[in-house]
Amino acid sequence: MSELKNDRYLRALLRQPVDATPVWMMRQAGRYLPEYRELRAQAGDFMSLCRNPELACEVTLQPLRRYALDAAILFSDILTIPDAMGLGLSFGAGEGPKFARPVHSMRAVQALPVPDPEDELRYVMDAVRVIRRELQGSVPLIGFSGSPWTLATYMVEGGSSKTFSRIKQMMFSEPATLHALLDKLTESVIGYLNAQIRAGAQSVMIFDTWGGVLSSPCYHAFSLAYMAKIVAGLIREQDGRRVPVTLFTKNGGQWLESIAETGCDAIGLDWTVDMAEARRRVGGRVALQGNMDPAMLYAPAAAIEDEVARILDGFGAGSGHVFNLGHGIAQDVEPSRPQVFVDAVHRLSRRYHQ
Repeated sequence: MSELKNDRYLRALLRQPVDATPVWMMRQAGRYLPEYRELRAQAGDFMSLCRNPELACEVTLQPLRRYALDAAILFSDILTIPDAMGLGLSFGAGEGPKFARPVHSMRAVQALPVPDPEDELRYVMDAVRVIRRELQGSVPLIGFSGSPWTLATYMVEGGSSKTFSRIKQMMFSEPATLHALLDKLTESVIGYLNAQIRAGAQSVMIFDTWGGVLSSPCYHAFSLAYMAKIVAGLIREQDGRRVPVTLFTKNGGQWLESIAETGCDAIGLDWTVDMAEARRRVGGRVALQGNMDPAMLYAPAAAIEDEVARILDGFGAGSGHVFNLGHGIAQDVEPSRPQVFVDAVHRLSRRYHQ
């Protein structure tokens, strides 16, 4: 493996000194780029794009050709694990994901296999290997997974949900069934992320997109406890380097202290959390990632720069901040806007790293 030319992102996650605050964007490879839309049309559908390692590599690299980003993130989907469990995943045109065989009983949970990451999910590992080769050590590669709770919401609801009524019904009336499902998903995620690390991912992130729909006791019991188990089960050093892990719970700002106690290296923040307050609350225990509102990228250049300056000032001096959006970049953002954002982070952050 080639030596890393830009390790700002990895250093910041480990709270080591950097010359400028590193920046990348959630969903940085995606529909806001015309070159992505072209490639997706060529692939036929979304999962065909994910399952082709060369195309997944191309999509991963597209934003890096446009912007001076400090990390690449594997192009894939959080639903690869439930898909590999045989639930019949499909994406309708203009619709979210759908599962033909949702999980509604203990018998259905017990029948689920734990996928072999180098067999059923080999296409993901092959994509990681191809991307690492093509990056040639320019920036680190981030691997990722959905959290067990978030994956379970799709598996039980049969797709996206606004009310989460089916999974909450299971949580309150058949908690043993849900815990059995979350245990199986936790085992699957540990194997999946460790395989990504062995294949070449230099950092991993767990997306807990729907943890914020839970009450505080339920969040700790049904989401955070399982993410903590994953953190404990991950490979933390590979090729002589620490492999940092970031946990991101959308709408999880009230639980920062608990998340910091899992042993993760960094916490992802959405835009509803104040950066200065977050740093005060977690002290020097973990790095922070975030947290500009993605909708700011609709704003004029001067407003984007002002917001970048405000968030940098909120974090203040020293390392331990990875600049990002508070969630994924919107698909109708003008591609010139991320350029303003990325350049502003690098230019305006240097004074905090003297």
